[in-house]
Amino acid sequence: MQQTTNTILMIRPINFRRNEQTAVNNYYQKEADGILPETENVKAQKEFDTFVEKLRDKGVHVVVISDTEEFDTPDSIFPNNWISFHENGTVGIYPMFAENRRNERREDVLLALEKEGFVIENIVDYTSAEEEGVFLEATGSILLDRKNSIAYCALSARADEELFIEFCEDFEYNPIIFTANQTVNGKREAIYHTNVMMCLAETFAVICLDAIDDKKERKNVVKHLQESGKEVIRITEEQVSSFAGNMLQVRGKEDKRFLVMSQAAHDSLTPAQIKMITKHSEIVSSSLDTIESCGGGSARCMMAEVFLPKN
Repeated sequence: MQQTTNTILMIRPINFRRNEQTAVNNYYQKEADGILPETENVKAQKEFDTFVEKLRDKGVHVVVISDTEEFDTPDSIFPNNWISFHENGTVGIYPMFAENRRNERREDVLLALEKEGFVIENIVDYTSAEEEGVFLEATGSILLDRKNSIAYCALSARADEELFIEFCEDFEYNPIIFTANQTVNGKREAIYHTNVMMCLAETFAVICLDAIDDKKERKNVVKHLQESGKEVIRITEEQVSSFAGNMLQVRGKEDKRFLVMSQAAHDSLTPAQIKMITKHSEIVSSSLDTIESCGGGSARCMMAEVFLPKN
C-alpha cells in the first residue's frame, strides 16, 4: 500500500464564505468584519488557483472540478471531509455534521474520475448515520497510515467512535482512538478534526501532542507512530492555530515527495522544525489566508487524495 499519491481531487469554490453551520464547533473560523461574501469568494478563488498552479508546477496531478450553483455549499472547497479513495477501487462516502455540507456529495465527481481512467469497484456509504445524528468526516476525522494499516482518530462531534470502528473493520485498519483538545476562552474544547493537529507522511508525523490531555492516550499514539517507523515532529497548540498540523505529503515529478501546507503554517514553523521536515520532504506552501480565516480549514482539507487503480 502506498502512503502518498500523485493525484489530488480539488473543488473550485463558487459560493465560498464563512459557514455559520460549521462555526459552532470550528474555533478556527473568524468573523469576516465588514467583508462581503462575494469578496471572500473572489479572494478564495484566487488563493485556490494559485495553490493548484503551485502543485501542478511540482508535477502533482490535480483534478479540478468546479462547485455547482445547485446548492448553497460554502465549504465545497474542502472535499476531503465527504469522500475517501482507496487502492482496491473502493470509495468511502461519509456523514457530515453541518446540514449544508451534505449537498457537497456529488455523483458527477465520481464520473469525472472515471473519465480520467480511474476504476471504482465499490462504494461504502456511511451517510445514513446522519439520521441518528452520528458523524465521521472522512480524512478530516480519520488519519490513515495506509502502509501499516493504522487509522488515527480524535473523537469529536464530527468523529463518532462506533462509526470509526465500523470504518476500521470495513477497510481493515487498526483503530487508534484519542481525544484532542484546544483552549478556547480558558476551557478545553475538542478539536473538530484530527487533521488539524496531526499529519502523517511516509517516514514522519507532524503532531501537537500537547492537544492530547490524557497521558495514556498520548503515549499510545507516540508508540504506534514510532513502531511504524515515523519520526515524530512536535508542534505547539499555537502552531496548530496557524494550521501547521493541516499538511499533506504528495508525490510530484520523478516520484519526488512534497509536504504541502499554507504559507501561515510554513511561517509558524521554527528553523529546527523545518530542518526536521526537509530531511524527509521538500516543502510547498501557498497563501490561503481567506480560506483559513473564513473556512477554518487549510491546505490538507482542500485535497482529497485519489488512490484508485487506473484501467
